[in-house]
Amino acid sequence: MVQSAARVYGNSLASSASTFKDGQPPSVDYDIAIVGGGIAGVTLAAALKDSGLGVLMIEALPQSVAIAKGQAYAIHLSSQRIWESIGVWSAIEPQVQPFDLVRMSDADCRHVVEFKPSDLRAKSLGHVAEHRVLLKELLGFVETCDNVAWRCPAQVTAQRDYGSHVEVDLQEPGAAKTTVRVRLVVGADGSTSQVRQQSQIKTRSKAYWQSCLVATIQTEKFHQNTAYERFWPSGPFAILPVSDTQCRIVWTAPHAEAQALLALDRATFIEKLTERYGSGMGKLTLMGDRFIFPARLMHACEYVRSRLALVGDAAHSCHPVGGQGLNLGIRDVGALAQVLRDAYAKGEDIGSLRVLRRYERWRRWENVLSLGFTDLINLMFSNNILPLVVVRRLGLWAMERVPFLKIAALHFMAGLMGRKPNLRSKVS
Repeated sequence: MVQSAARVYGNSLASSASTFKDGQPPSVDYDIAIVGGGIAGVTLAAALKDSGLGVLMIEALPQSVAIAKGQAYAIHLSSQRIWESIGVWSAIEPQVQPFDLVRMSDADCRHVVEFKPSDLRAKSLGHVAEHRVLLKELLGFVETCDNVAWRCPAQVTAQRDYGSHVEVDLQEPGAAKTTVRVRLVVGADGSTSQVRQQSQIKTRSKAYWQSCLVATIQTEKFHQNTAYERFWPSGPFAILPVSDTQCRIVWTAPHAEAQALLALDRATFIEKLTERYGSGMGKLTLMGDRFIFPARLMHACEYVRSRLALVGDAAHSCHPVGGQGLNLGIRDVGALAQVLRDAYAKGEDIGSLRVLRRYERWRRWENVLSLGFTDLINLMFSNNILPLVVVRRLGLWAMERVPFLKIAALHFMAGLMGRKPNLRSKVS
């Protein structure tokens, strides 16, 4: 496991900086400071292995706490392929659950759209991965990266842009404040990003009228590696297989209803869940605790400034329908890593606005489309308005019968449209 103290490598991190075509670089401690040691941040560090760039990872939580988070994610093929190109997927794959069929339906409508691996010419449609598995394996991979150092736990208390570099103040428990000089700060510190707030980057946001209740369920019968997205007037109800006998549910409902579901005793909750879940997988057993979070749409007005870039939840968050959130962040990371590697190889200043805007142009409009898509889907399906009911059920009927529509929708949801990063030839 990566140690909490900063690793020292080489004679000087400043020695990794070549002379930029833009002029002589200043002496710095690291080329890049990645603030946020979650899945997106650590993936970026992993993607910069053997790049020649000195990377400092800064994480506020002890790693044992960060790993122990109980989330699980639907992993799209786009994220899988980025991790494959980095070289970490082979360690992740044996510990995650593939899903080979997705069934999408609208309440009691008889039209059910089925997505299959053949629609993508792939072995599976995706995987469901627990947070602890992903972060543990990514941290293990980064441990092999000699160009990556750590400060953990450590808080960023201030950052100052001097044009040619940024000074970042760090506060570690029981230690005096320290300052590091870097060429680029990357905010990968989540939806409440301190990096974004300290930089006074504005956001556009929308609070939905729904919360999402998440729980793990033991099923009596095998789920056949099938995932479900069932739309109800109160919100989507997703079922994701996380092991041969367990599924993760994401039950979206109005805030008050979600809180009431959370407050139910376990037996009553299972009764309510069985009504929504159906009897196809036999008896259901609640495993562990339930938790809820409010659904929210957020998009940063800027992804980049001079010597600053935002990735993942620091730049955007969306409704959980379709499982887009983490996958959008991994695509951000893949794009930024390629932009930085290419720029550094050409002798460009990686923190310059000219370089960083390549990343913003690449990702911003793809993210706008994905965020808009999740917003539209929730708007269209989470209601009982007759004209919308008719339109959406006609849409399901058309997708059942016109393969092109179904395949195009699946490619979009799996992140397989648009420009793709190519890190394979550049990482061992």
